[in-house]
Amino acid sequence: MIITIDGPAGSGKSTVAEEVARRLGFSFLNTGHMYRAIGLAARRREVDLNNPMELVFVAKHARIEFDWEQVPPTVILNGEKVTHLLGSKEVSEAASYVAVVPQIREMMVHQQQKIGQMLGNVVTEGRDQGTIVFPQADFKFYIDASPEERAHRRYNQMRNRGEYVEYKEVLDQILARDKRDRERLVGPLEKPKDAIEIDSTRLSFEEVVRQILAKVEGAGKPK
Repeated sequence: MIITIDGPAGSGKSTVAEEVARRLGFSFLNTGHMYRAIGLAARRREVDLNNPMELVFVAKHARIEFDWEQVPPTVILNGEKVTHLLGSKEVSEAASYVAVVPQIREMMVHQQQKIGQMLGNVVTEGRDQGTIVFPQADFKFYIDASPEERAHRRYNQMRNRGEYVEYKEVLDQILARDKRDRERLVGPLEKPKDAIEIDSTRLSFEEVVRQILAKVEGAGKPK
């Protein structure tokens, strides 16, 4: 069974998807980490983020793997465990440039599809999982929240990591990211037509998780 959870930046889809996977006993695929890993590689090579050709070169030489024995899976970039490096503001910014390059998205879509075939039972999250990567997924969910609420969540996340940021700066970044994600030519952010939409603005984390589990388990989880 493949379950896709899509949504805009800061909607909470990653943490929700991870918890849903844990409770179902499924594997969890965080596709955002794949783009962040390439963003990290680009930062390390000090390439021009505005140059798609340089970013494609970095992506072609970036071997991204996951340690599926860990929960959540550890991200491995060219043999190095890098999960703890992927949440920084610099890497997030680089990933936003990486994610709009068509050749890189094609590479990532192909790898994600291979991972889905390999894992069998997987909860995967992103912005194009139900539309492009797994259009035949068994269940599709789309989690959204108001930009202000998403900015508050991201702001609190960053402050808890010790990063000094202003709320308005985070909100502006969220709005700009939404615009880029919706307007890009390849794999734009959009709600799959057959997805179940959940507005998490006024819902707790647990309420969102329970709504998804109720739909999946109500249809009969695979043994």
